[in-house]
Amino acid sequence: MTTKQIVLARRPKGLPVAADFRTENITLPALQEGEVLLKGLYYSVDPYMRGRMNDVKSYSPPFQIDAPIAGGVVASVVESKSANFTTGDLVTGFLPWRTEIVASEKLISKIDTTLAPASYYIGILGMTGLTAYFGLMHIGKPKPGETVVVSGAAGAVGVVVGQLAKIAGCRVVGIAGSDEKIKLLKDEFGFDEAINYKTTTDMEKAIAAACPGGVDIYFDNVGGTISDAVIANINFHARIPLCGQISTYNSTEVPTGPRLQSMLLTRSVLMQGFIINDFQSEFAEGIQHLAQWVKEGKLKFTETIIHGFDSLPTALLGLFKGENTGKMIVKA
Repeated sequence: MTTKQIVLARRPKGLPVAADFRTENITLPALQEGEVLLKGLYYSVDPYMRGRMNDVKSYSPPFQIDAPIAGGVVASVVESKSANFTTGDLVTGFLPWRTEIVASEKLISKIDTTLAPASYYIGILGMTGLTAYFGLMHIGKPKPGETVVVSGAAGAVGVVVGQLAKIAGCRVVGIAGSDEKIKLLKDEFGFDEAINYKTTTDMEKAIAAACPGGVDIYFDNVGGTISDAVIANINFHARIPLCGQISTYNSTEVPTGPRLQSMLLTRSVLMQGFIINDFQSEFAEGIQHLAQWVKEGKLKFTETIIHGFDSLPTALLGLFKGENTGKMIVKA
């Protein structure tokens, strides 16, 4: 069988462009014992993928030139030589960007679509939801009455963080990049206040006005000048889960900003970077809580779904232009 795949054609310099990717056809190997043939249904598109396009040491190895991009995928089993899977099963796993995929049974797990739609398993019931849950609950440690600020609040992780903070009894302020997103955060996801950073001339003052009691937890998805403005309003003994720095992912030079260490020191602030695999042994706990809140209607989710396998590079580039609300997903 032949399959279509999308590979990294060259390493980007700055913001990726379409020419950094290449679509090609390959012949799949014959199915071996313990393997399954999958048909890709939904493909996760995430900001961290930009870092893996660089040939640098990080928490995940870089994508290789002329090899397929890989990420979270929901797929259906077309053929099976595994005792654990049968034709028609829906599964999820970290898999290559191919229309059809030969995968080891060890790389995939079944999903239950009676609990939530299939795409949720690469979103709120997958790495996205778990990132929000462990970052906020285990590092942020929210307490009722505290003020939580979320940057990138209309993104996949941000919308979950804000709702988890509300469940924990906190006041929540989101930062996003359009009036439409601001309205959605407040009307749909229950944020108490939201700030459009693109139309705000003085972010430090805007955050002070939205957080008159200061900031107790800052969930940082963005970095850069937005984080500088939030940290200027940080409270004593505040916590900063450091999840992402999307504002700098495409920088060709190291940006210079305020030196934050003295403020963190004098206000006894905890800033902790993390990646989701730090909590791998506790995933079952996170999924249990997230699934229960989804079932109870306490936790809502939104997706930006782009149609067509060939749209994967376009969808990824769209992340860095703020074209998504919630989780960016490509439906094959």
